[in-house]
Amino acid sequence: MTAFTSLSRAMLLGWFRDRSALFFSILFPLMFLVLFGGIFSDMGTSKMAVIQVGKVPLLEQSAAGLGDVLEIQKSDDPAAAREKVRQGDVVAAISQQGDALQVSYSAADQVRSGTVQGVLRQVVAQANAVGVPQRFTMTAQQVEDDSLKAIQYVTPGLLSWAVAMGAAFGAAATLVTWREKRILRRLRLAPVALGSVVGARVGVSVAIALIQTAIFLVVASLPFFGLRLSAYWWMAIPLVVAGTLTFMAIGLVAGGLAKSAEAASGIANLIVLPMAFLSGSFIPLDAAPGWLQTLSNVFPLKHLNQGLLDVMVRGQGPLSVLPELGIVLAFGLVISLIAMKVFRWDSV
Repeated sequence: MTAFTSLSRAMLLGWFRDRSALFFSILFPLMFLVLFGGIFSDMGTSKMAVIQVGKVPLLEQSAAGLGDVLEIQKSDDPAAAREKVRQGDVVAAISQQGDALQVSYSAADQVRSGTVQGVLRQVVAQANAVGVPQRFTMTAQQVEDDSLKAIQYVTPGLLSWAVAMGAAFGAAATLVTWREKRILRRLRLAPVALGSVVGARVGVSVAIALIQTAIFLVVASLPFFGLRLSAYWWMAIPLVVAGTLTFMAIGLVAGGLAKSAEAASGIANLIVLPMAFLSGSFIPLDAAPGWLQTLSNVFPLKHLNQGLLDVMVRGQGPLSVLPELGIVLAFGLVISLIAMKVFRWDSV
C-alpha cells in the first residue's frame, strides 16, 4: 500500500510538473468550454436575410414583429430570388399565392432555413388564430434537387479539415523529427540543393492531400452515402493544393517553435482544431453571433470550406472561387514568412 501511495503521489506530481500534460488535460478542454459558450450563448440574435417575392400580405402584416429576426429584401423576379438562395446569399425566398405561403430554402443552410421556417409557421399560426376554419397554409421546398442528401454538405467541410490536419501535422512532426535525428544537418551538408529537399517534401504533402481527396470523394459517392458532385467539382483540386501549402506553413511554424514531436503535434492541434470549429467544418455558424461570423472570415479554413462547398455542391463556376483561392494563398504566404523566421536547423 505504501508503494502504491508513493507511486501515485510521484505520478501526480509529475503530471502537475508536466506543463504539456497539464495544458492538454485541463486548459485545452477548458478553452473549448469557453469557445462553445461564446458561440452558443448569443445564438439567434443575428438577423437572417430573406427575399420577399412580390406581394406577401402575411409577411407585410407581421413585418414589425419580424424585424428583430429577419432582414427582408424585396424582389419581383422569382427565378433570381431562388438563385440567390441557391448560392447562399440569402436564407429563403418567400412568396404568397392566395392563402398559401411558399418558402424556398437551401439544404446547404439547414440551421438557418429551419429557423426561418419555424418563424414563418408561427406567422401562419397567428394569422389562422383569428379565423375559423384555418385558411392559411405554408409549404416549403428546397431549391436544390430533392434527392440531394446531407452528405453533399458534410463532405466539403470534413475534407477541408482532413487536408488541414494532414498538412499541418505532417509538416510539424517531420520538421521536429528530422531536427532531433540531425537529418536536417546532414541534408544541409549534403551535395543536394535545398530547393530539391523542400520541393520533394511539398510534393509529397500535396500528393497525400490529393489522395485524401480522392478517397473522400470515392467513399462519399458510394450508394450508401450518395454524394453527387456538381459539374465544376474539379476546381476542388487547386483549392486542396492551396490549402495544403497554407497548412504546411502553419505546421512549419509549429515545428519551428516546438522542441519535441509531441509538442509540435500539440501546437498544430491547438491551431487547427479550434479553427475547424470556428470555420464551420464541423458545425454551421449560421446561427452564431454576427461578430463570430465576421471573425471566422480571417481563418483560411473558412475560405477553403466555402470554396469547396461552392464548386462541389452549389455548382458555381471556376471564377466564383478565385477570391477564396487568393485568400488561402495569401494567408499561406504570410505564414511561410513567419515559418522562415522561426526555422531552426538544430535542436539547440
